[in-house]
Amino acid sequence: MHFIQKFGLTLSVVLLIITTVLSLIPLPELPEVPGTDKTHHLIAYMSIALPVTLKNPKYLYYFLLGVVLWSGAIELIQPYVNRYGEWMDLLANSIGLVIGFVLGHLLKTIFYNLSKAK
Repeated sequence: MHFIQKFGLTLSVVLLIITTVLSLIPLPELPEVPGTDKTHHLIAYMSIALPVTLKNPKYLYYFLLGVVLWSGAIELIQPYVNRYGEWMDLLANSIGLVIGFVLGHLLKTIFYNLSKAK
């Protein structure tokens, strides 16, 4: 947990940059990967939200709102880089952020209760 307290925001920003690059790379066709496109969006954005939520900075809500807006911008840009921009992707991204946020708070509660029990 100490690693996340120190680097949670940095990790989330790095994951956001990686997700942005992967979302905007022009591809002749999408690669075959298991799962659905919406599942991939949900997992990616859940992964972005989780570390920063565990760190719990005072600006957490602004950060997550910024990621939603950034995600919307990506969807608007994608048609110009030979990709498909879909509003359902934005919804999947937002749901992923909410799941990462809730999961982060649940994990913090568990870790806090475990440390109190010692």
